Amino acid sequence: MTGQELLGSAAELLGKKLLKRTEFRGETTFTISSNDLHEVARFCRDELSFDYLLDITSIDNFGEEPRFEIVYELYSMTFAVHLRLKLSVPEETSEVATVSDIWATANWHEREVYDMMGIRFAGHPDLRRILMWDGYPYFPLRKEFPIEGLPSDMPDVAFSGSAPMEGGPFVTVPSTATTKDREPRARRPAEP
Repeated sequence: MTGQELLGSAAELLGKKLLKRTEFRGETTFTISSNDLHEVARFCRDELSFDYLLDITSIDNFGEEPRFEIVYELYSMTFAVHLRLKLSVPEETSEVATVSDIWATANWHEREVYDMMGIRFAGHPDLRRILMWDGYPYFPLRKEFPIEGLPSDMPDVAFSGSAPMEGGPFVTVPSTATTKDREPRARRPAEP
């Protein structure tokens, strides 16, 4: 069976659980209901050999409802084929089932989506912030979060004011110099 045959039979086997199938530039996306996520994910792993979860990402469609989308990038090592699962999450619930019991790699991906977007994963074994500190009140990848950041009440942990974007400590400077010489650490004064 080829990868494309696998995806074709997967669409038939999923039946009504598959809300939409999209083909674009050789990539296949299955849109499903958030209520069917766990069942469809287990089916993809157990019956279709999608044994590797590459990534989980989230999209903020600020001003629309449902506001959020979650995208799961799957790969079958057996058939060398990719599959994308996409689902919508309404802002009022902002919660879906965890798939960390199906693919262990989902643990950190789900924690990152929670930390950056505020989407919760029901049944996750350790849903806590992974990039921001505990108690941080914002979700930095939501569209209402200002690009320049927000003031922090924890000066020992992070910036106490807005961090400058242009010429900041993590920004390279355009020039004809080599990448190594443009790198932000190269601009630090030499230590005595």
